[in-house]
Amino acid sequence: MNAISDAFREGPALIPYITAGDPDAESTKEQVRALARGGADIIELGLPFSEPIADGPTIQNAIQRSLDAGMTPRKYLDLVADLDVDVPLVCMTYYNLIYQYGNEPVRAFVEAAADAGISGLIVPDLPVEESDDLRAACDEFGLDLIFIVAPTTKGERLDRVMEQVSGFVYVQARLGTTGAQADVSTQTHDSLGRLANYDVPKAVGFGVSEGHHAREIVAAGADGVVAGSVFVDLIASGEDVASNLEQKARELAEGARTGFTQRVPRPERT
Repeated sequence: MNAISDAFREGPALIPYITAGDPDAESTKEQVRALARGGADIIELGLPFSEPIADGPTIQNAIQRSLDAGMTPRKYLDLVADLDVDVPLVCMTYYNLIYQYGNEPVRAFVEAAADAGISGLIVPDLPVEESDDLRAACDEFGLDLIFIVAPTTKGERLDRVMEQVSGFVYVQARLGTTGAQADVSTQTHDSLGRLANYDVPKAVGFGVSEGHHAREIVAAGADGVVAGSVFVDLIASGEDVASNLEQKARELAEGARTGFTQRVPRPERT
């Protein structure tokens, strides 16, 4: 069993997202430590790309701050290698960077990511039909490949995604881009129901920002929650960042644990 699978063994997993290099690499190290202290089970560390089509304005602005500060794929991997936390790290980025890295497209990036300490990849702009090369490289170097399932992903396409996914499946809570929301979309419950019979952990993201969101999502059957914009906003504020990140992570982790106690057992299949 690998590090990401292990993170789901003791209960629902909290998976915070931050953008590496926002506002600089040294700050990111302290942010990662703060999230780990707050109870993060996996940390999604964004590798910035200039055309982040899956992200809303909050994370787009973080990406721009990171790029303006000079973040590159090689600096990102150096940063990851320097991190000293006992939490699996997942790289969220876009396929262009992976394809352009090194002398051997795809394989070179995955090998470097594994060497640096990355445990998995999320590549939101990679169609599952074109993911065989990345899947093979991840298998070769022991990384998980996590796919995002949208509310509109159904039927044969959903089956194809679930054949390629490993680690966990990222359940998109609502259509659109990332960004903190005031409530939990009803689409979340529908998506979890559609995925219930697939034997891989399900983590819900896109809009999660409050402890009661985490509670409702886990009570509905999720194995974890992903939250990004709420943490990026705290970083952007520049005010007592480490303490606020730790406190928000603790709130979401507690919400997820409470939701787990409220979960109604699913009937066994016959």
